[in-house]
Amino acid sequence: MSPGVTAARQAELNSGRDESRTLAEILAITHSALLTQVVPEAPEGLVEAAKRADSLGILARMQTMGEALYTHLGHSACLDLADHPVDTVRGWAVFALVSQEKDADVDTLLALVRPAADDPHFGVREWAWMAVRPHLVPRLDEAILALRPWTSDPSERIRRFASESLRPRGVWARHIPALKKEPERGLPLLEPLRADSSRYVQDSVANWINDAAKTQPAWARELCERWQEESPTPATERIIKRALRSIR
Repeated sequence: MSPGVTAARQAELNSGRDESRTLAEILAITHSALLTQVVPEAPEGLVEAAKRADSLGILARMQTMGEALYTHLGHSACLDLADHPVDTVRGWAVFALVSQEKDADVDTLLALVRPAADDPHFGVREWAWMAVRPHLVPRLDEAILALRPWTSDPSERIRRFASESLRPRGVWARHIPALKKEPERGLPLLEPLRADSSRYVQDSVANWINDAAKTQPAWARELCERWQEESPTPATERIIKRALRSIR
């Protein structure tokens, strides 16, 4: 059981009726128990895969559930799960769908995860970029180009995805060596967001630069100095302050 999550609350989360409210609650879910509530007719192979997933780290757990759901239930059922009222189930669905389209072109992959990237639940939005990131990194420049229009989307969630999905270090994700070495390759995504009015987006942009600053501190300082001159706004100032927090 996760700290701060009671047995009663864990049972509610496993019931297939309640959404999680915190990261601790997301981590507390027993995926095999949730599966039996969401898919009561689940074949034995799927149930066994879910039981194995329960002992894995959270990202591997979600990946395993997604792949198993697609293998045992197929495409149509996974599309239905993408609209499920429970956030973790929607997260399973995005991993399931991406697992079968991993060799698709970048635009197809991004279109596939876009609904999850704009999901009202914070957890599903994280699963969206975690599911697709490994398939974007090998085609990094193509992915950056494809994400550029997302930086001007009316939804702050979509704009934030444009930055968050390709952070050099990321959270619960493998680093991107190319961006740790050459962070300037990410500027087509960062520049349009440097004065974004949303704090949700600002935090992601700042964290992106802070990631890069750990290996390329001079680049981070120079970028922030230029932004300070070219964009003297409260939003940009907030980004700069957070971006340089590790090297000042």
